[in-house]
Amino acid sequence: MNAIIEHGAHQYQVTEGQILDLQLEELDDGQESIEFDRVLLLGEGSDCKVGQPYVEGAKVTATITGEIKGDKITIYKMRRRKGYRRKQGHRQRHLRVTIAKIEG
Repeated sequence: MNAIIEHGAHQYQVTEGQILDLQLEELDDGQESIEFDRVLLLGEGSDCKVGQPYVEGAKVTATITGEIKGDKITIYKMRRRKGYRRKQGHRQRHLRVTIAKIEG
């Protein structure tokens, strides 16, 4: 079963067993799972339900795997002929989850 969920400012297409990297958010200590109740579409093929804007009674449960860092991004600034050069790196932190159950 497929679903499209909304988390923060992003939308994700998910299936059961899929590993997903989300925006990092504050979690309670010892929290092992997270529920998404903002489901935009549920099902596949001719028997799919489309929400207006969300599907009522649908939810997606995911288990939290851990916190990871994304790929390194290099920021380089330069002004030609002025001797101005700045190089900076950044790695965005993400929350890795595994989709456990899709209900609806």
